[in-house]
Amino acid sequence: MDTEWSNKNKKMQTLISKEMTFAEGIKLLFELRAQLFEQITSIVKTFPAVAFYQMPFGMGEGNQHTTLAWSLWHLFRIEDIVLHTLILKDEQVLFKDGWLDKTNSPIITTANELDGDAMIDFSEVLNIQVTYEYCKAVMESTNQMLERLQFADLKRTFTTADRERLVASKCVSPEESSVWLIDYWCGKNIAGLIKMPFSRHWIMHVEAMQRIKNKLCQQAKKGVDQIAYCGLSCAHCFLTAWCGSCRTIYNTCSFATCSPDGVCPNTACCKEKGLDGCYECSELYDCKKGFYSLGKDTNAIRAMALFIQKHGKTELLRVLDKLHSKKKFEKIQEILGEEIDQGLKILEEWRK
Repeated sequence: MDTEWSNKNKKMQTLISKEMTFAEGIKLLFELRAQLFEQITSIVKTFPAVAFYQMPFGMGEGNQHTTLAWSLWHLFRIEDIVLHTLILKDEQVLFKDGWLDKTNSPIITTANELDGDAMIDFSEVLNIQVTYEYCKAVMESTNQMLERLQFADLKRTFTTADRERLVASKCVSPEESSVWLIDYWCGKNIAGLIKMPFSRHWIMHVEAMQRIKNKLCQQAKKGVDQIAYCGLSCAHCFLTAWCGSCRTIYNTCSFATCSPDGVCPNTACCKEKGLDGCYECSELYDCKKGFYSLGKDTNAIRAMALFIQKHGKTELLRVLDKLHSKKKFEKIQEILGEEIDQGLKILEEWRK
């Protein structure tokens, strides 16, 4: 489990357990949930539709043996059911404003009962963008409840009638893989539900989503040129674990994610001109497109492209391998500096 998220969650649990620090704990809970939802937003906004119904780890134990779409649905269906049917005893978000039809979901359950091909088929028919909006609506409704929550509410428990209401909703499958959830939820008080599903459950599934997306990126990069259009070596980039590179549909490089169409300006320009990369362009040194528009912040990348222009990709990779074996750094700017000519000179020196 992510250390920062785990520690924040533990601290939050400690804070809400005392009346004097309860408000501080709820504030920390909001902060944690916002951080986690930011990760979800990034995945939804940067990954192609096909990514959401892939199962890169196959069937097996563990939350990573699922799909991105299933993870989204499961995480927020549980929160919706627990919040509205169990705690507030009102209408679930799913059944308001036509969310069920708009998401195109064939089920109303938590989807625990799905696996293998059934999970993939379910994931493929979901409208991901609408499902994301549904997730956001559920999160906001939970946050509203948490804002009103008082310390005394934490000890509230649930009755047989509450359990029967959950069963009657038919939002939990009667199958063995799912039905246990009802007794699990009803066996907790509000404090317990804040932990599961309103905080720790998020951490578990967001981490699983990260593992899934990283695996998809690595699979996509197999056999693909690891030199980006701008000249950056993806294999030596500090983001290499979770970016599929600009030469695949799993491109989560910064300029791609910032661009309205999801395509980096350097990539778009090269494709338009029929170039393998910026290093084939005669205007490279003075170019102000994409990464090169940031000047001193990314001049090291331009230096690498200019090095390729002179010596080729293979030689750049050899020099970078040498650099990484001798020096500890994350961003190439830390070694090549802020000036183009300075960066080129350093690369030449390490080439010897």
